[in-house]
Amino acid sequence: MAPSIDRQGYWGRPTSTLDWCEENYVVSTYIAEFWNTVSNLIMILPPICGAIQTFRDGLEFRYVCSFLGLAAVGVGSWCFHMTLIYEMQLLDELPMIYSTCVFVYCLYECFKQENTISLFPIALLLIFSVSVTVVYLQWKEPVFHQVMYGALVACLVMRSIFIVTWVYPWLRPMCYTSLGVFMLGFLLWNIDNIFCDTLRASRKTLPPGVGVVTQFHAWWHIFTGLGSYLHILLSLQIRSTYLKYRPKVKFLCGVWPTLHIEPQKTS
Repeated sequence: MAPSIDRQGYWGRPTSTLDWCEENYVVSTYIAEFWNTVSNLIMILPPICGAIQTFRDGLEFRYVCSFLGLAAVGVGSWCFHMTLIYEMQLLDELPMIYSTCVFVYCLYECFKQENTISLFPIALLLIFSVSVTVVYLQWKEPVFHQVMYGALVACLVMRSIFIVTWVYPWLRPMCYTSLGVFMLGFLLWNIDNIFCDTLRASRKTLPPGVGVVTQFHAWWHIFTGLGSYLHILLSLQIRSTYLKYRPKVKFLCGVWPTLHIEPQKTS
């Protein structure tokens, strides 16, 4: 984590249990970690567009919740990195648990009849979410949150690989792209944590435009945001294929992937 040599800004002394490697209040007096804040846009704007598109396509509401859950994580992370206030940290970290529980439900219930609601997995995930919340509010240990989040991600990885290996092998490119992008973000997150002193020292000698590239926690937001977005598209492709819709990936402006659902084939 970051050494305590940062400037004071609009939000005062940090009260969060984490203070990342980006130097505080360097770019703006009103934003504690500028690059860690603005990098959350990738987790806010595309998921909102995805939720609107999913709603227009008439797909199940759980997938709208998936997109909105990712957007909620982006908003919470924006507030946390902008302020470094403990309450805003919770607004970032707890939605990570809640939204990933929605991802897990969608992926593990993808081979059920349309609009089926399974109460047992919902109850399990609800108990898990409440338990993590209660424990984390009492035991303010970030590693606990990170382990619980990692356990949910592991469930998604195992289920995704099973489906693209044994059920829909033509979806392997989307699955492994999503996983690879997410893991790249996780790698950079670890580098940012482990080599923070070295990174900070290098920024003092590098030109400002080059130093920004070493803000690896911001890259963590970008890559995990994209990886999570791609996972939702994969989950939607699996579900819509099972329901005999015709999902098709299109690229907005030739760059950003979106999923469009064509009507069911008539028999």
